[in-house]
Amino acid sequence: MKRVVKRLILPLGATLLVVAVTQLVPYGQDHTNPPIMAEPAWNSMSTRQLAKRACFDCHSNETRWPNYSRVAPVSWLVAHDVRQGREALNFSEWHRPQEEAPEAVEAIAEREMPPVAYRLMHRDARLTDAERELLMRGLAATLGVAARGHRDE
Repeated sequence: MKRVVKRLILPLGATLLVVAVTQLVPYGQDHTNPPIMAEPAWNSMSTRQLAKRACFDCHSNETRWPNYSRVAPVSWLVAHDVRQGREALNFSEWHRPQEEAPEAVEAIAEREMPPVAYRLMHRDARLTDAERELLMRGLAATLGVAARGHRDE
């Protein structure tokens, strides 16, 4: 029994040391949200509410930072996802060009958004089929794109 304990102590101690040291890496620790500059002219408040539930954590300046986003290395992944999401499409910075906005409807239709990993951690982002359809139609109307992500002619 003592041998088993001795074999576990070194790897466990090394793991704890690595986890402790990773907390010193500053990336992923800034959990401030930039100011909201401008939002799109939403076609309805229900579209905005569904987008807020399913999209805003990564695609707006209204990110909710859960407790696990403060612990490395998870904090690094969350910070990376939020940074990339805001760069691709940011509902809080509608004053600047949003080139990837038309793809939002298609990404939702193809169930690429919200991502599976995000839905696993955020129950409220798990949209029913009816909610998904409402969000797609609402975003299409808000963004001026067809239901499958192509620009209306």
